[in-house]
Amino acid sequence: MTIPPYAFFADTFNVKQEKQPTEKEQSVEPAIDADSQEITDFEVRQIEVDPQAKAYYREHGIKNVHDAFTLANILHTNRRTREAATIYGLAFRIHPKRTDHYPLAQSLLQARLLCMLKSGEEPSPHEIAILRALNIPFANYIEGISMAWKGGDGRAALRHIRNAYEEFHTGEEIDSLYLEIVLKSAPELLQGRSHTEQSQQIPRKIFMYWDQNPPEEIARNFEFHKNIPGFEFKAFDKHEAAEWLYSNYGVEARGLFLNARHPAEAADFLRVHVTQVYGGWWLDADIRIRDEEALRFMASQTAENVFLLTYNGVVHNDFYGTIPDSSVGADCLLSLYRNCYLHHGLFIAYKTGPGVFNRALNRKAWRSLQGFKTTDAVQVYNHEVFDKVIDQFDTPYKAILPSWHSV
Repeated sequence: MTIPPYAFFADTFNVKQEKQPTEKEQSVEPAIDADSQEITDFEVRQIEVDPQAKAYYREHGIKNVHDAFTLANILHTNRRTREAATIYGLAFRIHPKRTDHYPLAQSLLQARLLCMLKSGEEPSPHEIAILRALNIPFANYIEGISMAWKGGDGRAALRHIRNAYEEFHTGEEIDSLYLEIVLKSAPELLQGRSHTEQSQQIPRKIFMYWDQNPPEEIARNFEFHKNIPGFEFKAFDKHEAAEWLYSNYGVEARGLFLNARHPAEAADFLRVHVTQVYGGWWLDADIRIRDEEALRFMASQTAENVFLLTYNGVVHNDFYGTIPDSSVGADCLLSLYRNCYLHHGLFIAYKTGPGVFNRALNRKAWRSLQGFKTTDAVQVYNHEVFDKVIDQFDTPYKAILPSWHSV
């Protein structure tokens, strides 16, 4: 789990005032609704199985909810899911259960229950009931994931989860897990509505962006794609992109673009606007079309929207294709503006990056499940296809310029 750059309002706890647990109590996992806020030996042992978590604990201890949350995230990221579940449970237990205390109690509990599922353990009905009392969509989410992962009816799982992803920022883990169920159990939900007219094909256009003064490897990449026969090519710089956004979308679009925190965020914002007007293929400046076979792949696509996934189910926004006025692109724009206005400091991948695409596909699937299909269809390919089509060539500039991950 990525640790989002939220501001945490952390209380501290005076553990000396708490009842000291017995030796027997120290050897088992405390109940998440226990009154004690004491850190038990059992919980410390879960932390110490992971070197990174152990180092954090040795340096910082657990003085508040934020410390416990950070440790749980470290364990989760390092695939110590059962241990992470215990420490998310600790964070929940010492949480004051106030609605102004972040992360919220329900966020900690749903993370615990999801980690239990990942470790192969079924959450108890008691803990799900506690979660349901705090947030009904969160409980539906956990129950639906459990249904799907146990080999149940995928459509039934989706109906149970409903649109619980709306309780989360775009791009959080629920978006990838929900889309995974769609693609495994009900990919037809992403098909377009049948109609007599011939489907519109993705235009043979390639778009790129670099803000200013492209380094040598990027300039060569522009030239490479400019010379591809049968495809129009256009590379925007910052000045041209700002004027294009003003001309086509107005002063707000230009302002949000110019106020982006990093060139990668600016490129994220621009790409959806460009492909909504022209259609075509967006390609990040630091990757290239691999070969003629890849070009044939692009030219042969019959769906109006084509997306490819990373190995962990995240939609690539560095390479995708759509028709003009795509229903998916329209939904991406909705999330882009919402995030820019309401969540300016959000992690870039969630705010403007792949997260808005994952959310758009999930909304499309959920509407389709309710009987409301859009005309344009979506085709989604896995990470193996991405690697066959795209060459992620060496880019020395990344060793010099600040990474978007640092924003």
